[in-house]
Amino acid sequence: MSIYVGNLAYEVTQEDLTEVFSEYGTVRRVHLPKDRETGKFRGFAFVEMDTPTEEESAIEELDGAEWMGRAMKVNKARPREKKASPDGGRKRNSYSRDY
Repeated sequence: MSIYVGNLAYEVTQEDLTEVFSEYGTVRRVHLPKDRETGKFRGFAFVEMDTPTEEESAIEELDGAEWMGRAMKVNKARPREKKASPDGGRKRNSYSRDY
């Protein structure tokens, strides 16, 4: 399981998040996604902890907590949703016509 951490200040580092979450257990990994085009931090992160119990404790304590001037949004990460294609998932041949 992974924890989603949103509404983060853009100055946040992996070390900052590791320090905060380590109060609730062992932090295995911190991932700070960056914008593909600009390379800048996107304002959210994913944190993986050693056990589900540690993750639940961190979520309960940190969701809504003010940190670095912002109220953090902390919850279980959900699987990435597939984006719909512009044509609604239908592939059309160049010779197709709508009648």
